[in-house]
Amino acid sequence: MDLRELDRQAMKLTGEVVSQVRPEQLRLPTPCADWTLHGLLRHLISENLGFAAATAAGTDPSEVDWNAGRIGPDPVADYHRAADLYLDSFVPDSVLEREMRIGVFGVVPGSTAVAMHFVDSVAHGWDVAKTIGVPYEPDEQLAAMALKVMKRFPSERPTVAFDVMVPIPDDASELDKFLAYVGRDPQ
Repeated sequence: MDLRELDRQAMKLTGEVVSQVRPEQLRLPTPCADWTLHGLLRHLISENLGFAAATAAGTDPSEVDWNAGRIGPDPVADYHRAADLYLDSFVPDSVLEREMRIGVFGVVPGSTAVAMHFVDSVAHGWDVAKTIGVPYEPDEQLAAMALKVMKRFPSERPTVAFDVMVPIPDDASELDKFLAYVGRDPQ
């Protein structure tokens, strides 16, 4: 399954949320343990640059440090530049079959890299929105697919990427089910 379009949609939503970040909010704590908003934006920038570099480096380690995203005087512009680079790097269909090294996760096909990026985009878009108090409303299809994709990955928790799953009612929205699955308390 080619998730690039859903990843683009998730990134568009995240970009809209990030565009509302004000400098005085950068030191706010986020739902991501141990990260301020500044740290979360740095992570998003690093990740976008890392995934983009991986498409060219293949199975060799890229020269991009997955933890070194820099935030300058305009964090919103920094985020959008890195996001555009990521999106452009995953346009060719051939990238989905290409093996690439993704940070600490090792070598995966490009299609798996897109899946990883997609679930991270949905989770962190919500994290940023929750931190700055703005709406984050992916449609039910996008949220349901994020949950479905996330369930393909190992469920042992906590991991490098996700916390312990949170109990949630069966009648919760698809977004809330996804958030609980990745270790966020939707409430």
